[in-house]
Amino acid sequence: MSPVLEARELHRHFGGVKAVNGISFAVAEREILGVIGPNGSGKSTLFNCLLGQIAPSSGRVLLDGVDVTGLRPSELNRRGVSRTFQLLQVFPQLSVRENLILAGQEHVGGRIRRLFGRPDAGLGGAADHMMELFRLTHLSALLAGSLSYGQQKLLDAAMAFMAGPRLVLLDEPAGGVNLTLLGAFRERLRAMNAEAGATFVVIEHNMDFVMSLCSRVICIAEGRIIADGLPGEVRENPEVIEAYLGH
Repeated sequence: MSPVLEARELHRHFGGVKAVNGISFAVAEREILGVIGPNGSGKSTLFNCLLGQIAPSSGRVLLDGVDVTGLRPSELNRRGVSRTFQLLQVFPQLSVRENLILAGQEHVGGRIRRLFGRPDAGLGGAADHMMELFRLTHLSALLAGSLSYGQQKLLDAAMAFMAGPRLVLLDEPAGGVNLTLLGAFRERLRAMNAEAGATFVVIEHNMDFVMSLCSRVICIAEGRIIADGLPGEVRENPEVIEAYLGH
């Protein structure tokens, strides 16, 4: 069986700067892979190459064994790839439920169906289920802009799952979330992995969060992978320790 996602010798150069320098890895079905590294290590550039935000200078990206290098994010989305961003993508003037319905609408038929179909595009049930999974039901009618930052992070993650993706890339999901919500957030992501069978790749600076969530972790420094293994192994790796202490 082909890996869900595979990077083969990815390079991305900006002038003389090698932001991504020959990175290769594969992500298995239902795996939760963590990507860590100091600021400026190339993590975000790698994500953007994987997701079609920017084209790699060389190398290939494969999805279920099919070369998708350079495909636009919208096309990857149609193939079952979803993501969250460091900056929240919620619509503050819409309710929590409306945000979820809007997130799923692009995957429900074409323009005619959206114009003449049900007001909720047939996504009301899915939105209700997602709110239940992410413990947002009591906030359903509230405007997203009125929620705390941590609650908006939960909503943002829930929106990424509205289309039932098989691969989700999460960009610093723990960033700015207080400790009270962080444990619940981690459990919600674990539940989505178990219940929906989704495969995750997670970029994260919060070491405790990523080490407790992920089944495998890779560490990037200066555009290349310096460690790849179980969370405990990577945490104790001398190169990883040096990379973090040196920044």
